[in-house]
Amino acid sequence: MKKLLLLCFLFLGITTVSNAQMHAASKPEEKAMELQKKLKLSDKQCKKIAAIYTASSEKFDKIKAENKGDNTKMLVAIEPLRTSTIKQIKGVLSPAQGVKYDALVKGAKDAGGNGWSDGWSAPK
Repeated sequence: MKKLLLLCFLFLGITTVSNAQMHAASKPEEKAMELQKKLKLSDKQCKKIAAIYTASSEKFDKIKAENKGDNTKMLVAIEPLRTSTIKQIKGVLSPAQGVKYDALVKGAKDAGGNGWSDGWSAPK
């Protein structure tokens, strides 16, 4: 019985740490650093993308507040923001990085999320 209880607590601890790591990556600066690793961005590119993610996140928060939890309206309102964010990020990337970024965006969207293009959600 003690071993089962210990196992449950161990599982709970691992789950908590895992969730904390995913939420930490949702900060714009950290999201840009994750993208830096995946696309081999320069520090200058990473800073520019962090600024794009920060602005995008602020606009998202404003949209969220304006729509007061109405997900249908919010999804419609954030689509132009998402498109703009993608365009801005691609403007910072080299052509080869842009191809890899497109694959990340497509892969995240195929998995049911928004992923690398929005700047406010954690990587999936």
